[in-house]
Amino acid sequence: MSNQKNNVMVKTVDLVKEFDIPGGSFFGKNKPVVHATSNVNIQIMEGETFALVGESGCGKSTLGRLLIRLLEPTKGHVEFEGVNINKLKSNDMRELRKKMQIIFQDPYASINPRMDVYNIIAEPLVTHKICATKEETKEMVKQLMKKVGIRPEFINRYPHQFSGGQRQRIGIARALALQPKLIVCDEPVSALDVSIQSQILNLLHDLQDEFKLTYLFISHDLSVVRYISDRVCVMFLGKICEIGNTEDIFTNPLHPYTKFLIDAVPKPDPTLRKENKQLLQGDIPSPVNPPSGCRFHTRCPYSKDICKEKEPQMKDFDGRQAACFLL
Repeated sequence: MSNQKNNVMVKTVDLVKEFDIPGGSFFGKNKPVVHATSNVNIQIMEGETFALVGESGCGKSTLGRLLIRLLEPTKGHVEFEGVNINKLKSNDMRELRKKMQIIFQDPYASINPRMDVYNIIAEPLVTHKICATKEETKEMVKQLMKKVGIRPEFINRYPHQFSGGQRQRIGIARALALQPKLIVCDEPVSALDVSIQSQILNLLHDLQDEFKLTYLFISHDLSVVRYISDRVCVMFLGKICEIGNTEDIFTNPLHPYTKFLIDAVPKPDPTLRKENKQLLQGDIPSPVNPPSGCRFHTRCPYSKDICKEKEPQMKDFDGRQAACFLL
C-alpha cells in the first residue's frame, strides 16, 4: 500500500457510458443500449491505489477506459489534475497521454506477437520522440527491462518465448516507458497462475513506491484487492454501491452487496468458515434493461418497497460513502 496524499489526481463528474446494440431500433421503438456506467462520481488521490471491484459486466473496465479517454463518455466528463480531458483537442490529449497508461488483463493478447521485446517497449518512446538516438532508446529499453525483472539479453526475443508472467512484466515495462503518473491496471494478474500473481503484485507495489505512481486497480478478486489497495470502490450494474478505506470495507461492509461479495471470498482456515453462508440469489439483471430504483433490489434479501421505486443516493458515513436506503 502507498502513502496517500490529499491531492485529487482524477475525478469523474456524473460519468455515463451507454453502448448501442448492433441491429438498431425495431417496430418504431427506441434503440436499445447497454448501460455500462450510470452517473459515476469518484475521486482518485495522488499516490494511492484505488481498487474497483464487482462481478463481471458491472462496468469496471469501461470506467477504467473512460478515465484515460480510450472511450468517450455519453454524458459527464473526466478531470485529470483539474483539467477536463474530454474537452482537449487531439494535440493536447496526445501530450497528456504520457501521464496516463494502462496494463491490460491478458498478457497474451495485449502484446504484438510479431514484435520483439525491444520494439514492444520502445514503441511509446519512438511515438512520443522521447530519445534522441536509437542507442539511447535501446539503453532506456534495457533499463526498463531490468526494472521489471526481465534480463536485458532477452531484448531480441519474441513474446512466444516468454511465460505469461514474463509477458505481463513486458507489458508493465511498456506502460512505464513514458514515466506516467496514473496507471490503470485492468485485472493485471487474473490470467496468471496464483504463484506468479504475488510476484507481479509485489512488483507493482515496488514500482509505485519508486516512481510515485497512482493506480486504478480493477479486479474481481477481493483477496488481491485487500492486499494491494488503499481504498475500494464497489460497483454493481454500472452504479457505485460503496467507497471506503480497504480495511473498513473488509471488516465492516455497509452495503448489502459488499457484504455478499466479501462473504463469498473462500476462507483457507476451516474454523473460520460459516456453516450457513448466505449467497446471492438469482442472476444479475440485464444492463440493457436495468431494474428501476436500486439496481441491486432484485437480488437483495433486505429490499423494501422504496428500493424498487427510488434510486438511493450516495451518503457519507464517517469518511465512507454508500448508497442504500437501509443505512
